[in-house]
Amino acid sequence: MRLYNLVISTVAFAFLILTGSGGAQGTESKAKNVILSTTTSIQDSGLLDVLIPLFEKHTGYTLKSVSVGTGQALALAARGDADVTLVHAPDLEKKYLAEGKLLNRRLVMYNDFVIIGPKNDPAKIKSAKNAIGALRLIERSKARFVSRGDHSGTHNLEKSLWKKAGVEPRGAWYIESGQGMGATLGIANERNAYTITDRGTYLAFAKRISLPVLVQGDKSLLNIYSVIEVNPNNGPRINAPGGKAFSEFMLSPKTQNIIGSFGVEKFGQPLFVPIAGKREDEFGEWPWG
Repeated sequence: MRLYNLVISTVAFAFLILTGSGGAQGTESKAKNVILSTTTSIQDSGLLDVLIPLFEKHTGYTLKSVSVGTGQALALAARGDADVTLVHAPDLEKKYLAEGKLLNRRLVMYNDFVIIGPKNDPAKIKSAKNAIGALRLIERSKARFVSRGDHSGTHNLEKSLWKKAGVEPRGAWYIESGQGMGATLGIANERNAYTITDRGTYLAFAKRISLPVLVQGDKSLLNIYSVIEVNPNNGPRINAPGGKAFSEFMLSPKTQNIIGSFGVEKFGQPLFVPIAGKREDEFGEWPWG
């Protein structure tokens, strides 16, 4: 299944490059197309469905989004197959910045990760003091846990928590979906298993799943999204002005207001909190209060 998904994703992306970014369409068409590599969590939340039409109307560009795990989204940008990226894996992002593949990383918004699971909570993680303690209890009880297993920002966060917990997850209880956040939530729900999810996708899928939030509010679960431009030296296809235009659009006061209100009407709370102009070192305390 994972190989099949990878093949489909690769074919779809190749088609996008051929049809939306050049070839017979000529230089003028290339200049009007912007390719965004981003995460499935943002796509699954529905936020891009609101923002892309506004960006296109405001700038005259046509934006093509490729939604994959953050690791793959960053790799696409680093090899010149995207013009701008919107992701949530700070350590990995900084690695590409240090290598000069990406430029001008700026914070856009945040939400948080939560650990959800069966209502009867067989591993008793609701009693844990933090996320690391919760994962230790899950491993100790061998209760089913579904990992994205796709090198996404969510998966990287999960792996860092297992490492801090001193646990190497393996065995029949540990299930790797190899898929995006929405699909992983569906698998966890079917298996009545635990998983880690960003709050935005969880709220967007809340009516489809029956797994409650059991662990939240731990500072280690903070989930920061950044927009990063691609170094035009990465390849001849890069539309650097278009990538910069999208970055500026995401940071504009109007877009930040839209982000801050997105989800309130439907879910009673925002799916993301806008933070344009902020720095990571300003989050000294848990920002959700």
